[in-house]
Amino acid sequence: MPHQKGIKPVAQNRKAFHDYFVEERYECGLELFGTEVKSMRQGRVNLKESWAQIRHGEIWVEGMHISPYEQGNQFNREPLRPKRLLMHKSEIRKLDAMVARQGYTLIPLEVYLKDGRMKLQLGLCKGKDVHDKRDAIAKRDADRDIRRALRERQK
Repeated sequence: MPHQKGIKPVAQNRKAFHDYFVEERYECGLELFGTEVKSMRQGRVNLKESWAQIRHGEIWVEGMHISPYEQGNQFNREPLRPKRLLMHKSEIRKLDAMVARQGYTLIPLEVYLKDGRMKLQLGLCKGKDVHDKRDAIAKRDADRDIRRALRERQK
């Protein structure tokens, strides 16, 4: 199989953008087994209820569901097992200091193939309050109305 160039999105966590303010984004590798990679290439991954945490100087993603590969039989792994993320130690220390502050958490935002390797975009996020969510919905509705009015005017 030839080496693939470019970025191919596999899965996104849209719920994260609704529930959190994304302050910073980081790209990190995933430590996976072969059947997990094959299943992810088919798009059989769910990031909706996932989060990341730092334990003993390593970052682990929890709650990321990778469906078992159909032809994987005995080599399939547990779908919800914790997966280690690959980042530089200095970045991990920086994130650990940021998460220690009140209200910050690490949320997986997107999984994608980059030059043939699985990558995960990790967001340093701060939780939204209910009124923040309402403001975001109102802004989105207003933008939609403006775009619709502009389209009507151009006809």
